[in-house]
Amino acid sequence: MERRTRYDIYQDILETLRRRGATGITRISYGANLPVDRAKDAVGFLMDQRLLDDDEYGGNIKYTITGRGGEFLNALKTVKKYLEEDES
Repeated sequence: MERRTRYDIYQDILETLRRRGATGITRISYGANLPVDRAKDAVGFLMDQRLLDDDEYGGNIKYTITGRGGEFLNALKTVKKYLEEDES
C-alpha cells in the first residue's frame, strides 16, 4: 500500500468537512483515517492557510471549510487527475 502524501491528507480532511458540514476534530480524524494528534496538526495548518474556520458550539469547537478551502480542494482534485493521466 502506497503512503499518502500530505496533500492527500489535506484532501481527505477537506472532503470530510464538505460532506459533513461543521465537524469536531474526532470526526475529522475518523473521516481522514488519521490519529487525532495528526489530524490536529493538519487542521492547524489548514486554519493557518485560511482554508478552514472554527466556531464554538455548546462548548465544543467545530470546523468548517471556507470558500478558499473549497477552491483549494477543487484544485487538488484537478492536479491529481492530471497526474493520474500521466501515469497511464
